[in-house]
Amino acid sequence: MTQPFTDTITTESQLRQVLGQPSAMVSAKLISSLDVHCRAFIARSPFLLIASADGQGKVDVSPKGDPAGFVHVLDDHTLAIPERLGNRLADTFLNILQRPRVGLLFVIPGKAETLRASGTAQIVRDSWLLEQMAVGGKSPALATVVTIDRVFFHCAKCVIRSHLWVKDQWPSQDGLATLAQAVKDHAKLAASVDVVQAGIDDSYRDRLY
Repeated sequence: MTQPFTDTITTESQLRQVLGQPSAMVSAKLISSLDVHCRAFIARSPFLLIASADGQGKVDVSPKGDPAGFVHVLDDHTLAIPERLGNRLADTFLNILQRPRVGLLFVIPGKAETLRASGTAQIVRDSWLLEQMAVGGKSPALATVVTIDRVFFHCAKCVIRSHLWVKDQWPSQDGLATLAQAVKDHAKLAASVDVVQAGIDDSYRDRLY
């Protein structure tokens, strides 16, 4: 059993005593619209994380990826994220239906800084938008449209500390289970690992779009 915690922070005042206040520059860098710098970053980002929560506050973070520029900036406050084929759990969408607030983290491979944004999301099926997001002639069935009210660039400290883009600093993957093995164990499947792996391989080949 985990040892009980006896020294916890429960108020903002306590937190500020430890961390202090953000500098004037940090506070001032938070903006409410997608300016030229934000747009340029989003246009080169092939990967983002979207955070959402349901009505009870249970939080989920979902990765989204496609060729750079897959997120469309519609105007200074609005962007659209296509929904490609996935596992159909629809965690983010179900959360949006209950609580439409989301957080976004945009990543560019090799770049240490990231772009953070948050706003109010809706699930959209307008054909004029989905057709713009087609890949190989296949339009997404849905898009997440987010009205942004807070956006800022996040500094590189966490990426520098983690050596995220330094290949010779990456931890070894030796001993890690394959996805097939983990799925078999978690779902208590009777099928062999090879059968599960074949299904994953088929999905990667045939269900990207």
